[in-house]
Amino acid sequence: MAKDDKFVTKFMHATEKFQKVFGPADQGDMDSPVVHRHDAIEDESDAKLAHYEEHTDSDGHHYALEKDEGQAG
Repeated sequence: MAKDDKFVTKFMHATEKFQKVFGPADQGDMDSPVVHRHDAIEDESDAKLAHYEEHTDSDGHHYALEKDEGQAG
């Protein structure tokens, strides 16, 4: 347990030094929505997942089924 306490103490001292150098952490506006931008990998993943639709059973379990060919896209 003493080894963990020493680690925590060192870590806290390090973060205190960082704060003195860089200033306090800036959390920004907590009420503003998070903007998420898709990259090429996410676009590719979305295209693959577009062929499935999500369902929920009466117990709250989620599962996916392939869409009919006319519904995909």
